[in-house]
Amino acid sequence: MSRSEILAAIQKNKPAIVELPEPFMPVRSGEVALKEAFSLMVNQIGGQVLSIQTEADIQAYVSQHFTPAERVVTSIESLHDTYHLVDANADPHSLADVSLAILPGQFGVAENAAIWLSDDQLGLRVLPFICQQLAIVLPEKDIVANMHEAYDRIAESANGFGVFIAGPSKTADIEQSLVIGAHGARSLLIFLVK
Repeated sequence: MSRSEILAAIQKNKPAIVELPEPFMPVRSGEVALKEAFSLMVNQIGGQVLSIQTEADIQAYVSQHFTPAERVVTSIESLHDTYHLVDANADPHSLADVSLAILPGQFGVAENAAIWLSDDQLGLRVLPFICQQLAIVLPEKDIVANMHEAYDRIAESANGFGVFIAGPSKTADIEQSLVIGAHGARSLLIFLVK
């Protein structure tokens, strides 16, 4: 069989071109109320959502659930009069006794309750992982439907470091028993700002 006969046979038996399927997106913009979908998912993965109006609501929650002896830190400038402001140049080991860290979230994802935090919001990268309890302040308007939209937003930013955080740390590796707070923050509270 000649080369031209082989190529002609391949061309003749070439399968038809088929359009790629739409990407699977369990939550799409405009189809559901993003706040409700996000809140439901946060609860399903072991976190808690608290709708608030102002930063005074954060202070009321903290004073009700934490004692003055417990160390509460934040990277939110407007809360530094009430709580310790994280120094980005501090020794990370100095955060070992943090009871609660309050951080601003850049945006949340409704399909999996992940929240994007970047370097400029963390203060120190270790903070959301070393604290006992983690609270993230997130405006309702900054919830996207799915990870496709989330990656589009990340592509627009110029951060050196960022992380998606979804729920308190957990593992089910040990004897197939779910343990929450196994290797990081023991709880996650989302202050969802209206």
